[in-house]
Amino acid sequence: MSKENQKGVYTGIIEKDENGNYFCGPYLLDYQQVEAGFKLGDEVNLKTVIENPSDKTYEKYPKKSKLFFLSNLKE
Repeated sequence: MSKENQKGVYTGIIEKDENGNYFCGPYLLDYQQVEAGFKLGDEVNLKTVIENPSDKTYEKYPKKSKLFFLSNLKE
């Protein structure tokens, strides 16, 4: 069973780096998704993690999550 079939891959706090990127631990978060429904300091569960497709942020964040939710919400 892969980690993607479990409740979440990673749990952590939404932070923002000096370049304006949102991240949670070692994972880059989808910028538009954070802006639309989350705020700095929210604790989130990352449901899935993919290879970061962006050359601009890949070196700092080789993995990215586009599917995450507040950790206090039940599935």
